[in-house]
Amino acid sequence: MIEAAIPQAADITTIASNKYRPEINGIRAFAVVAVIINHFNKDLLPSGYLGVDIFFVISGYVITLSLAGRESKNFLDFLAGFYERRIKRLVPALVVFVLITSVLICLFNPDPGGALELGWKSLFGISNINLYRSSTNYFAQSTELNPFTHTWSLGVEEQFYLLFPFLIWFSGFGQQTAKGSKNLFIWVGALTVASLVGFIYLYQVNQPAAYFLMPTRFWEMAAGCLTFIGFQKRQQIERTVEKVPPPLLVVAAMVGVMFLPVSAAVPATIAAVALSSILTACLKKGTATYKFFVHEKIVFIGLISYSLYLWHWTVLSISRWTIGIHWWSVPFQIGLMLILAILSFHYVETPLRRKPWGLTRWQGNIYGLTTLFAAAGLLFGLIQGGGQRFYLGRIDPAPPSASDPQKAKLPTVCNLFEEPDKAIALAAACGLAKVGAERTIYVVGDSHGWQFLRSLTEHAQKYNLNLIMAWGNACPFPAATSRGKPAVDNQCFMRQRAIEERLLKKVRPGDVVLVGNQLFAHYTGQWDRHWRRLSDDVNVYSPAGKRLNLKEASDLFEQSFKVLSDKLNHRGVKVILYLNAPQFSRFEGGQTCSNQWFAPIWLRDECHGSKQQHMETMQKFFGWSEQWRLQRPALRFVFNAAKYASCQGDDCTAENYLDSNHFKEAYANFIWQKFIADTPDLLR
Repeated sequence: MIEAAIPQAADITTIASNKYRPEINGIRAFAVVAVIINHFNKDLLPSGYLGVDIFFVISGYVITLSLAGRESKNFLDFLAGFYERRIKRLVPALVVFVLITSVLICLFNPDPGGALELGWKSLFGISNINLYRSSTNYFAQSTELNPFTHTWSLGVEEQFYLLFPFLIWFSGFGQQTAKGSKNLFIWVGALTVASLVGFIYLYQVNQPAAYFLMPTRFWEMAAGCLTFIGFQKRQQIERTVEKVPPPLLVVAAMVGVMFLPVSAAVPATIAAVALSSILTACLKKGTATYKFFVHEKIVFIGLISYSLYLWHWTVLSISRWTIGIHWWSVPFQIGLMLILAILSFHYVETPLRRKPWGLTRWQGNIYGLTTLFAAAGLLFGLIQGGGQRFYLGRIDPAPPSASDPQKAKLPTVCNLFEEPDKAIALAAACGLAKVGAERTIYVVGDSHGWQFLRSLTEHAQKYNLNLIMAWGNACPFPAATSRGKPAVDNQCFMRQRAIEERLLKKVRPGDVVLVGNQLFAHYTGQWDRHWRRLSDDVNVYSPAGKRLNLKEASDLFEQSFKVLSDKLNHRGVKVILYLNAPQFSRFEGGQTCSNQWFAPIWLRDECHGSKQQHMETMQKFFGWSEQWRLQRPALRFVFNAAKYASCQGDDCTAENYLDSNHFKEAYANFIWQKFIADTPDLLR
């Protein structure tokens, strides 16, 4: 049955002479437009990112088509020819894009090192691996500021190209043997099933791996390959296609899938790939859908889709660093994308791809690799400090860092809970104000306690205090809840529980414990720039593994915190509960809200928030904290940073933020000083 359904060498040779299908470029245009809409505003087309998955299917189809019936002397000749064509197709436009974009990001990003590092890795098709290793969430706002984030998909394709020619040749398909198509179908089919199973499984337990790595994306490009092999059996396919809904309904279904929420990523991806394969097979001349996809302007968008995909993200990323994205700016930004893509297509991509290089295949490959290394060398030069010289903005003088004792003349602070039995020795090595002082300030929680490092070290010196910090990145404290399922996030949960136990053993009368958590991020969901909650899906679990809603999570935190504070109170310890200032969780705060001439803060809605709405939300979820403070005024304090934030009336801005929810060092010191002035008995 399989052999009857798979074309033989004669069939492949027959269709190889007419390889161009203009409707494929129409599908490319559909895919790139969906991606661009999603990247402009995820709310308009939540799953428009699936256009990339459509590209994967098309790539698998087209690459198989291009190799069908192609003659080669031997495997090395086949391999050299394959990579020469890939280099001509991808490298010229990619190199020009990376070099120009690297210079542009240096103009507007005061610290472009991270972007430039991803840029040079994109040249060698490994940016997806870098994003995976950093556990990047592709849907996070921070990714929008890096102009090379979207190159992960090129990395997946290029890694696919490392494997695919071996499958083509050794299956016999590349050698045009009698059973070559059958072998390729079976081999690719088996790998497709394994890849799809891996994608479904990993997406539940390790989303970055499922999203960014080639093995879990192989099945999408393989679907295009399988579609091509099956498509060549025209009569059988056409009889099957007659049972398939009209192409217009397939397109409508694809559009519908793109309106699914991101939470439905797995079924949406599978549906997009399946529908793309069906559409590729069922588009026939004479249908209205075919006429649409082969329209001259649609085909042209498909032809420039590679350059358009490269440059659209540059325009959006640089816009987010400068004027932002507004309804009135969209036409200009779309126009700039098209201009850059057309220039790239006509003057870079097409000439270097179509015209002969006058080199042998292996020489062409060496020439392409040399170009990549030369471009990477230029980026290394920018990374080594040269890039910061191009910055066009004003850089505010930073105060001496507490992490540099010689400049700041402040003690370096270590996490002494890491090795509690060696606390005294570690304290001496870290240069604390006075080893063995009578009183100690303990800072527990996450990085939102750590942000007051400079202020705390100054007070440790002034009041002759020890300072001990124990923090866990994004780990709530006390350990009453877990941000992920305990089975997944157990290390974080258990670490905070251990810190709590050690804290209770170490504290002495007169000590101060500062609990600093980003409570909104842990317990109150995601918020928009006007402090409205976007979702109840806070991904918070109880120690028993029960998923909690907002009220349950808030109540559990209140209960556990009060139990801990009562225990500390009985030991004569003063307790500070740090509550958040307004945060800007939908973007990177201070990175894009510094008031520069090219990025005026008044133009950027996302840099502003309502203090009143923030205070109302705080009262709703943490109103109990004020009553708790009043119970023992001498021993308990609430550090409500919103009270000290330098807002102009109701308008708070992120200009003094380091990122979306951490203060710049000078600003953290400023509001801490105001808090201390209001609580003079805290450090007595």
